[in-house]
Amino acid sequence: MRMKQMKSGVMLLLAGIGLLGGCTSSKQEVSGEPESLVQYVEPRIGTAHCRWFHFAPGALPFGLAKPAPATNAHVGNKSGWEATGYDYRDTSIEGFPCLHEFQVGGIVLMPTEGPLKTVPGAVGSSGEGYRSAFDHADEIATAGYYSVLLKDYNITAELTATKRVAYQRFSFPESENSRILFDIGNRQGDSGPAQDAEIIITDDGLVEGWVTTLPEYSKKYQAGATVTMYFSARLDKKPDSFGTFIGEKVQEGARAVKGVGSGAYLTYKTTEGESITAQVGLSYTSVANARLNRETETDHGKLSFDEAREASHKTWEEYLGRIRVETPVREDKVKFYTGLYHAVLGRGLASDVNGAYPRNDGTCGQIPLKEGKPAFSFYNTDGIWGGQWNLIQVWALAYPEYLSDYVSTHLQVYKDAGWLGDGIACSRFVSGVGTNQLGNVIAAAYQCGIRDFDVETGYAAARKNELDGENRPMGAGKLDTDKFVKYGYVPHLDKGTGADEAWMFSASHTLEYSFGAYAVAQMAKQLGKTDDYEKLMDLSKGWERIYDSELNLIRPKTEDGRFIENFDPMQVWRGFQEGNAWQYTFYVPHDAKTLIGKMGEDVFNQRLDSIFLVSQKKIFSGGMEIDAFSGLQSLYNQGNQPCLHISWLFNESGRPDLTQKWVRAILDEFYGTDGIHGYGYGQDEDQGQLGAWFTISSIGLFDITGLSAADPSFSVGSPLFDKITIQLNDTYYKGDSFVIEAKNNSKENTYVRKRLLNGEALDGLRIPFSTVTSGGRLELEMSALPVDTN
Repeated sequence: MRMKQMKSGVMLLLAGIGLLGGCTSSKQEVSGEPESLVQYVEPRIGTAHCRWFHFAPGALPFGLAKPAPATNAHVGNKSGWEATGYDYRDTSIEGFPCLHEFQVGGIVLMPTEGPLKTVPGAVGSSGEGYRSAFDHADEIATAGYYSVLLKDYNITAELTATKRVAYQRFSFPESENSRILFDIGNRQGDSGPAQDAEIIITDDGLVEGWVTTLPEYSKKYQAGATVTMYFSARLDKKPDSFGTFIGEKVQEGARAVKGVGSGAYLTYKTTEGESITAQVGLSYTSVANARLNRETETDHGKLSFDEAREASHKTWEEYLGRIRVETPVREDKVKFYTGLYHAVLGRGLASDVNGAYPRNDGTCGQIPLKEGKPAFSFYNTDGIWGGQWNLIQVWALAYPEYLSDYVSTHLQVYKDAGWLGDGIACSRFVSGVGTNQLGNVIAAAYQCGIRDFDVETGYAAARKNELDGENRPMGAGKLDTDKFVKYGYVPHLDKGTGADEAWMFSASHTLEYSFGAYAVAQMAKQLGKTDDYEKLMDLSKGWERIYDSELNLIRPKTEDGRFIENFDPMQVWRGFQEGNAWQYTFYVPHDAKTLIGKMGEDVFNQRLDSIFLVSQKKIFSGGMEIDAFSGLQSLYNQGNQPCLHISWLFNESGRPDLTQKWVRAILDEFYGTDGIHGYGYGQDEDQGQLGAWFTISSIGLFDITGLSAADPSFSVGSPLFDKITIQLNDTYYKGDSFVIEAKNNSKENTYVRKRLLNGEALDGLRIPFSTVTSGGRLELEMSALPVDTN
């Protein structure tokens, strides 16, 4: 039933935005206009047990305003991820929050009709609170626009946005008691408990205020670090009456209220189908800046909902069009563009139009101005753990301007706080995994030629991240860096004190830190830092110090140099974070040839191939169990970061045919197109990481080192598509576009028989990043038969 409803919703979506039907296609073909790509974005994919920031169809790419419907946003997050916001399995909507970021969320609007209700009611309840039943068949959800019929009230709600302004338009029935609620003072998603709030209905009709929350992860990574969200809303109709509330305590006619649970309501007399639009300016620095953001981006209210929606549509077409794929298989296009959509949806703006931004200490900072404008944009972000195998490659290739700002954001936090913070919510440290791979990111950006950030500070921050363990705060992660530098590996403890990240993950940390040391070493070499290069390269061999050559497995080792006893390679958490020895043994992307040599090429290939054969039976992860951590105790887990490069290792071990085979199988089987089977079954998409992996892998390019090598390059695999055209940013790169064409491509012809780069035979399996970004053409001849040589 749900599948049928989703398909119905998709059809409605396409019809609603004019992208379905022969006439539209014919006009595009006759005019020569490129095919619209927004039609392939289905934001509801994978929304069963995903994350709070995953579903925000009203937003712009990397936007601050992220309006979306919520079905369970208020329920609380004991572990940090329970309240997903929107779960495809839920049947009622409790409101439309304007903000959806990692550990950040709030500013809820909800239209109602009839008796005043001021609490949302329990998830799944009917008639309890102000929530309303809805049907997926009555939804339109795509990139930049959302609409739904609230069945309890016969109200249609629509969402879109500019960068910092959420637009919410509500079409009411004829009624004396149509209302818009502003439920401001309560927790939303994983933003944590509300600490205080205030809402004011001004004399000139604005609704303004703020809410302060304590993110769940702040409690651990930066104690007491609250986040405040500010708003300034303009509505295009004056209410007939109004009031405030805290919970169910209502003050009719009151203009202001302060405290946890604060809210306000506006009551209107409406005619049938009458629409009222709220333009909600948002900021993380002040109400004044929320007002400035709104006035600037809406041209003082003149920009209508439909105009904002059309502008959003054009922006999404441009962003999605940076990588244009061609195939007769519609399902693959839906997977691709939904994955790309998620890769550029999360990690959104946190700075205002004037360059004000939230500082790590809770005050307001100012981005330096360049020709009267902020020199860069400042962003919120989940941790980048594993991002070198997905987001970083997609951003470097198609969105280098964002990667540059992403680096500058973290360097600003470094300047303000003295340390890089892997995950940041309004600059506050909220890592989530207690590690920190930003050194890899800074090095990769530099090696790719993205160097318009503060390179000197960038190197200093990356170096400190890899080598400095003294007085390291929890929010900077890598709390055992001092041990890694001292011993060349992280010694194992079966019991420790303090946070798990400080002592429990000796082996996985050794592997991560070895990789990070390698990446920053390459940058050090480029900058002439010879002593640093040699020290970091020695540390990059840390993985060898805990490699058990008898078992051919990574095995935790104690301070005295002995391997741990009672070793179970499948055991999770004992030395390995969110994984086990079977998975983590392959976590040597920077030195894969040495790892293969230690095992022996045949043993390596046989073991890895058998792992995929077994894992395929569980859809390469946790089977059909809807749980973000269901694949941890398995041989392979596509649903989590530590494994995301492994299927590409056959390209390093003389069996590229097996990379081609297994990557294509993962693309076809792990990824789905419905609300439940989207990214595995309920797996953790982490602000676009699994979507970005699909994007980069499906075009047949991937780099296991995350583009951090001295001369970064892509390894070539088996493209899912017949033709791929990558538009290049001429501010950063020499070329206009890079085209990949797979001849005779099909679901049966998955193996690459011949490779031609710009008309000449490709020597080996790698293409330098600089060659790709100089523009050109890669032609692949596909076959149903494997070719097992390089």
